[in-house]
Amino acid sequence: MGAERRKISKSSWPKVVVRKWLNIQSGGEEFYSDSYTIKDKTERRRSCSDQDRYLVVPEDFSGWLVKENTGPGFEPEATVRDTQNFRMFVGTWNVGGKSPHEGLNLRDWLRSPTPADIYVIGFQEIVPLNAGNVLGAEDNGPAAKWLSLIRQALNDNATSAEVSPQADRHGSLKPRLSFSDLLSLEDELGKEDFQNLVNSNLGFSHNDECSPTSYVKSRKQDSASHRRYCLAASKQMVGIFLCVWVRADLCKHVSNLKVSCVGRGIMGYLGNKGSISISMTLYQTTFCFVCTHLTSGEKEGAEIRRNSDVAEILKKTRFLHSSSGPEQSLPPDSILDHDNIIWLGDLNYRLAAGCGDTHELLKKHDWQALLEKDQLKMEQRAGRVFKGWVEGKIYFAPTYKYLANSNNYVVQTSKSKEKRRTPAWCDRILWKGEGLKQMWYLRGESKFSDHRPVYSLFSVHVDVANKNNVAATTPTISTKFCTNKLSTNTPLTSSCAVKVQAEEILLLTRAQSCLDTASSRF
Repeated sequence: MGAERRKISKSSWPKVVVRKWLNIQSGGEEFYSDSYTIKDKTERRRSCSDQDRYLVVPEDFSGWLVKENTGPGFEPEATVRDTQNFRMFVGTWNVGGKSPHEGLNLRDWLRSPTPADIYVIGFQEIVPLNAGNVLGAEDNGPAAKWLSLIRQALNDNATSAEVSPQADRHGSLKPRLSFSDLLSLEDELGKEDFQNLVNSNLGFSHNDECSPTSYVKSRKQDSASHRRYCLAASKQMVGIFLCVWVRADLCKHVSNLKVSCVGRGIMGYLGNKGSISISMTLYQTTFCFVCTHLTSGEKEGAEIRRNSDVAEILKKTRFLHSSSGPEQSLPPDSILDHDNIIWLGDLNYRLAAGCGDTHELLKKHDWQALLEKDQLKMEQRAGRVFKGWVEGKIYFAPTYKYLANSNNYVVQTSKSKEKRRTPAWCDRILWKGEGLKQMWYLRGESKFSDHRPVYSLFSVHVDVANKNNVAATTPTISTKFCTNKLSTNTPLTSSCAVKVQAEEILLLTRAQSCLDTASSRF
């Protein structure tokens, strides 16, 4: 966990009272643990940015930990929480400034070995990044088309899902989970879903009776009734677009939806590059999804600008909240204040200069050797960016730069030095938080763009309720649009998007003044 271990003796526990002692075998006066935090009712929930301060408790201890209070009328707060596991799909795709056509198939990208409960989908360059789109009125047409295709794909996938084969012809291997990882997921998934995951991991063919495909088809009717999805939130900033979809019956448990945008493009603040962040609470657990498009280019030192983009996004992203009552925990107001964070997008990190054998390694599909020169991994190892963040092991081919409608990289065919781009893993998904466990990290094979889409499936631990306060105290999003009568032909509803975006009006006036100033300089 990376937390500093602290030693505490029984005689020096001034801040806590231990209740309901059971089967404690201390073996002495000192205890060790790194798994619990004491919280006050009015204190912000423990987050990714908090210092790691933990009470030391033996593993065989079973009981309640409460804050000490000797004042009158004190009633201890039980901090034991009821948890539940959900599956979260996260996908990112730079679509190269192209608007989708009606026949574009997203099912291959959005499908997963087991259906997800939440889908977090981010795009970059949904419009061309020209001066008109950067400085002029925002073109929402492509975003509406993407939403329509996603809605259709998700709700069709609810009744028919398939699992990709173990390997594709480009050498992108589907990672197999280790035996210990599989065992750790057994308690997190239902019996049938766990068996589905095991079958996927073993590489059953589509024709096997025990294959995940057969499993999903056998539950077709059940999926149809329980796996409808509704749009919880969406936001566009020039070419960056982020949307969050949740299972229809979970809508009422989603609250505190907020959005924050940070421009890092022209002059350091326009929206052709930057981030969209969506904050939300599911039951009692907070999530932040950060969709980014960072500085591009292969010139020496470009990775430093990308590092700076990350630092500025972390610094400037803020979520505005109305004041909470004394019984409510304060919602997060920055990215690192959340329990779980997922960072996705075209991060644009390339292969470091001096990787002269790139072409040979590409032919051999030796991704691990190429990844030794990956700028993101190098910068992260040096502690200059994403310190403490996690990324799954990459088993797939570089996602950029392809010829459109082709399986060939530009570097393999182009004779122009200007257009030659060294293949790289520009499109990435990273995360931070103790409640996330990655199950898959893969890429899709759509030829629509010069980038390949990337996706990941997570198992997510969520605090469903505090046992002494089961009733939710925070307002949830409206569910009038989240019914099981959703149709793929139904016009797009904007209820959730309006709820998120309406709170940006105060910020937009300031942003518009910046745009007007910038426009006058061109």
